[in-house]
Amino acid sequence: MENILGFENEFKNAKVIRLEQNYRSTGNILNAANEVIRNNVGRKGKNLWTDSGNGEKIEVFTAFDERDEAKFVAEKILEDVKNGGKFSENAVLYRMNAQSASIENAFARSGIAYTVIGGHRFYDREEIKDVLAYLQVINNKNDSLRLKRIINKPARGIGATTVNNASEISENLGIPLYSVLQNAADYPLIGRAAAKLDAFCKMLNGFMEFAEDHTVSEIFDEMLEKTGYLDMLLTDSDPKSADRAENVKQLGSEIKSYELDSDEPSLSAFLEETALINDVDAMDDEVDKSVMMTIHSAKGLEFKNVYLVGMEEGIFPGSQTLYGGPEEMEEERRLAYVAITRAKEKLFITNASTRMLYGSTTRNFPSRFLNEIPPEYCNQTARIGFSQSAYSSEGHSVPRTSSRRIHTDPFAKTTVAPVSAAADYKEGQVVEHKTFGKGMIIKVTKMSNDTLLEIAFENVGTKKIMANYTKLKSV
Repeated sequence: MENILGFENEFKNAKVIRLEQNYRSTGNILNAANEVIRNNVGRKGKNLWTDSGNGEKIEVFTAFDERDEAKFVAEKILEDVKNGGKFSENAVLYRMNAQSASIENAFARSGIAYTVIGGHRFYDREEIKDVLAYLQVINNKNDSLRLKRIINKPARGIGATTVNNASEISENLGIPLYSVLQNAADYPLIGRAAAKLDAFCKMLNGFMEFAEDHTVSEIFDEMLEKTGYLDMLLTDSDPKSADRAENVKQLGSEIKSYELDSDEPSLSAFLEETALINDVDAMDDEVDKSVMMTIHSAKGLEFKNVYLVGMEEGIFPGSQTLYGGPEEMEEERRLAYVAITRAKEKLFITNASTRMLYGSTTRNFPSRFLNEIPPEYCNQTARIGFSQSAYSSEGHSVPRTSSRRIHTDPFAKTTVAPVSAAADYKEGQVVEHKTFGKGMIIKVTKMSNDTLLEIAFENVGTKKIMANYTKLKSV
C-alpha cells in the first residue's frame, strides 16, 4: 500500500487515471461501499459510479441470534428461487470459517444445496471429524473405524504398525478392536505398546463413565481437556491451527444449541442428529447450489445476491483488529469494501442481538462498518417475538424505524416464547412447499424436537427437509 500511495512522489511526471465506472453493482451498493472506504486515510481517493441505476436498497437485518440469522438467509434464498432465481446466484460471505456452522445447519434443514468455496463444509473439516470421532467412541466403544482415527490424535507414540497388528488380531479372532487394545499385553504382536494402549483405553473408559451422568456439553469439555486435543491445536506452529481451534470451539456452540432445542438431549441423540444433517448435506454435484465462503475467498468474484453475515464488533472487524493499530483497522475496512462490492443487484447485511460463538454467548454492538453506511441506502428490519429455537417457524420481521446507529440496548433482557412441537407427517402424504412446489413424503424420521422429511417433489426431485424449519401445506 505504501508503494501505491508514494508512487507519484517517486515518479513526478506520472499521470493518474482513475477507473471509477463500475459495471457490476447497482448505485446503492456502490454508494454504500464508497461511504465505508471513505473513512480510510491511507488510500487513493476514488468514487465508484454506475449508469445502471440505483437498484434496490441494501437490506439490513438484526437477528435474534446466530440461528435466527441463518434462518433469515435461508428464507431469503428460498424466496429468490421461488421468484425464478437460481441457488447459485446467492452467496453467503463471512469473516471467519467458524461462522459457517449455523448457516450450513440452516441450509441443510431447509433443503438448500450449497458448496463451500475455498474450504470444507463444517462437518467435513479434519478437526471436527476428529472430535466427533472421540464422542462416537465414547458413545460406542466398538466403533473401530473412529477408534483408529483417534488412537494417536494427539500423538501418543502408538504407531501405524501397532494399530494394523491390533486390527488384524481383531479380525482373526472376531472380537472388537477395543477389546484387543484393552488386553494388549495378552498379544505378543502388540505387547510392546501395551502400556500406551492401556493408558489410552483407561482414558476412554473414564469418559464413558463420566458420560453416564453428565450433559453433552460437559462430556465435550471433559474430552477436550483430558485428551489435550484443543491444546494441541493452540500450540501448533501451523498458521491454520488457530482457525482449526476456533472450529472445535464452535462445535461446542452447536452442541449447546442442540441442548437448547431438545427436550431430552443425549450424546447418542446428538450424534444421530449430526449424522442425519450430514446426510442431508450430501448433495449431487450436478445440483444447482448456493455458495458460501470467507470474504478473503470472495475477492474477484461476483454474485447477483450477497448475504454479508455477522456484521458486529468483534467479528467484523475482528477482536484482534479492535486492539490493533489504525493500519489494521483500515485493512479490515478494505475487506468490508470488497465484501460489499461482490453484490451485483441485492445486498443483505445481517447482525445478531446475541451470538453463540466458540461456546460462549456474547452481545455484540453492530459493526462500525455498518454504521458508516448512511441510512438512505438501507432498509432495516429486526426479528421480534422470536422463539428460543430458530428452527421453529415462529417470529416475524418488522421495520426498524429508529436510527441505525443505535439499534436497541444490546444488554436488555429478552423473553422468548416456548418452542412448538413438530406437526405429525406420514409417508405417502402430499404436501406443498412454498419454493419447491408439490411433493409426496416418502420417508419420515423423528429426531429430537424435529422431524426429517424426505420428499419427492414433482419439479425438483427428492429433497430432505426438517419439518420445523419450513412451512408445509397439506394438499
